[in-house]
Amino acid sequence: MWKSRFIYLLILPTIIYFAIFTYAPFYGITIAFKDYKIIAGIMDSPWVGFKHFESMFTSEKFPTLLKNTVIISMYRLFFGFPVPILFALMLNEVRHMLFKRFIQTITYFPHFLSWVVFAGIIYNFIGPSGIINLVLVNLGMDKFNFTTNPDVFRSLIVITAILKDFGWGAIIYLAALAGIDSQLYEAAKIDGAGKMRQIWHITLPGIRPIIALLFCLQLAGILDAGFDQIFMFLNPALYDVGDIIDTYVYRLGILQSQFELSTAVGLFKGVIGMILIITANSIIRRMGEKSLW
Repeated sequence: MWKSRFIYLLILPTIIYFAIFTYAPFYGITIAFKDYKIIAGIMDSPWVGFKHFESMFTSEKFPTLLKNTVIISMYRLFFGFPVPILFALMLNEVRHMLFKRFIQTITYFPHFLSWVVFAGIIYNFIGPSGIINLVLVNLGMDKFNFTTNPDVFRSLIVITAILKDFGWGAIIYLAALAGIDSQLYEAAKIDGAGKMRQIWHITLPGIRPIIALLFCLQLAGILDAGFDQIFMFLNPALYDVGDIIDTYVYRLGILQSQFELSTAVGLFKGVIGMILIITANSIIRRMGEKSLW
C-alpha cells in the first residue's frame, strides 16, 4: 500500500464520498427499531424492537401493496427485458450508418427525460383531452378513459417504461455484439447458414453472459417497481391495482411523518432484494455464466 500510496490518494475522494453518502446513512436504519422522536434524535429515541415490522405485516394494505409491486415488476421484467435485446439485434443488422445513428438518437433521447416531462408527453396523448381521445371524438366514438381505468393502468406502466428506456438499454447489448468475432459469421455463411441461423447460433450465444448478468441485476430489483413513473400516473382511483410499496412509503414517511414504519418497509425491501440477487448470482454461476462475484 505504501508503494502505491499516490494511487490510493487518488482513490481517497471516492472512498470518502461513498463513506459519507452511502455507508454512513445506514445508521438511519435503526429508526425501524425505535419509536423515533425528531426532537430527541435517532440516538436518544427509545427502542421498540420489531413493533413496526409487526404493524407492517399485519396491515390490511400490505398484501395488496406487495402483490401490486411484484405483479408490475414481473410484467416489466417479462415484457420489457427482451425488448432491448431484440432492438439491439435489429439495429446491429442496419448497414446504413446515417440511418442507424438517427434511430439510435431517437430511441436514446427519452431516457434523458425525467418522468415528470415524459409523463406530461404521454398525458398529451392519452389524457381526457389528449390526441387519442380527440381522434376518437372526431370519428364519432366515445372517449376512452386511460388515466383512471384500473384495467389499463398496469399495461400503461409497462408500455411507457419500455418506450422510455429500451433504446438506452440496448447500448450494452450493442457493445457486446461489437465484440463478437466477425470470422464466426463468415464461417457460418460458408456453411450455408442464413441470417436467423447466424443470430441463433452465434449472436445470442455471444451476448448470453451479458443477458444473464443484466437479468440478475433486474431480478434483484423486483420490489422496485419504479416510484417516479408510478407516482406520476397514480391517483386514488387506481390504488387497488397501482399502489406499490414505494408510493406507500412516500405517503407514510413524507406526508404522514411515520418515519419508523416507512423505514421498516424500506428495510424489508432491501433484505428481499439482497436475497434475490444472491440467489440469482448463485444460479448464474452454477450455469457457467459470468456472475457478479
